Amino acid sequence: MIRSFLSAVIVLLCFSLFESAVLSNILVLPAVPDFVLLVLLYLSIRNGKGFGEASGFVSGIFLDFLSSAPFGLNCLIRVIIGYCSGLFTKTLNSTGIFIPVLMGFVMTIAKFLLSWFISLFYPSIVIPYNPSTVSFYFELAANALFAPIVFKFLDLFSYMLIPEDSL
Repeated sequence: MIRSFLSAVIVLLCFSLFESAVLSNILVLPAVPDFVLLVLLYLSIRNGKGFGEASGFVSGIFLDFLSSAPFGLNCLIRVIIGYCSGLFTKTLNSTGIFIPVLMGFVMTIAKFLLSWFISLFYPSIVIPYNPSTVSFYFELAANALFAPIVFKFLDLFSYMLIPEDSL
């Protein structure tokens, strides 16, 4: 279990750096696809809600350090998403295409709703997504379309990311 978690931390760090250093500097994209969210979904669906919470915390801390968001915002949102998607560990078959697309779509909307809800309490600090912009719909579509690709890519490393007792 510890080896799987440490491997997951390394993967989350690599995807966080890729997302914040490379993808955010591509000016053609109206929004950055959230690959860290997709990795979190993969880890929590495959390993359960406890692993999802811990992975959400780690990915949120990485993104909080690498972005200009208020410290703890990404952490809170991703812990909730990791827990909620971990509830579906034994019920969803994530090896196909439809379930990853659906999970990427639904959890991107959940990320929007959580940031909107938090912005009600901290309106001057947290700026929520605007659902009437092109960038929101681009991120929604990109997360849904890239989800099966990220899941298949991470399946190549499942021996490192999923504990032996879960396989």
